[in-house]
Amino acid sequence: MRHLTAADIQAFDKIYRLNLVNGLPGFKPANLVGTAAPDGHTNLAVFSSALHLGSDPALLGIVTRPTTVPRHTYANLKASGCYTLNHVPEALAAQAHYTSANFPDEVSEFDACGFTAVYRDGFAAPYVAESPLSIGLRLLEEHAISNGTMLLVGTVEHVYVRDEALRADGTLDLAALATAAISGLDGYHAVAPPVRFGYARPGQPPVPL
Repeated sequence: MRHLTAADIQAFDKIYRLNLVNGLPGFKPANLVGTAAPDGHTNLAVFSSALHLGSDPALLGIVTRPTTVPRHTYANLKASGCYTLNHVPEALAAQAHYTSANFPDEVSEFDACGFTAVYRDGFAAPYVAESPLSIGLRLLEEHAISNGTMLLVGTVEHVYVRDEALRADGTLDLAALATAAISGLDGYHAVAPPVRFGYARPGQPPVPL
């Protein structure tokens, strides 16, 4: 097994280091973050950093890149306080990845990348109509991280999910939605049906459900 130290990692070429470290967490969720500027101009960006922070209240987080250059997603959600997370369909992975291109300010990634912006129930941020699972969040707090990135914490205000993916116990059948996962910076993966286990207890080996 290859052993890499912190010094080894720091000594790598920048692109090699980016590729390596981004792949270390394993598979990550693929989400499109939808926002709108005060003038109504929409923005869409692919994120792989969404994470669960709590269920009571329902909190989700995303990590943004340093704001040393303009970050339209960050600026828009700070201005409106609202943003959406939209699962990426496997079939639209290429279009989702295209949102990471450096489009001019006046170009909406919704239009340039072939997605449809839709507003629902008076929420101030646009959802992706093509997504089978979309979440409307309101910014609650933000936490600066030492490397210049920012952890944004949002409260879940709205969830839209296709009926076939919501099980009777509240769990989600993500494989039924055919949504993608991400590895590293540019790998998009299909999701296979899971092996599920019951609640774990000491002395009681897990049994598949």
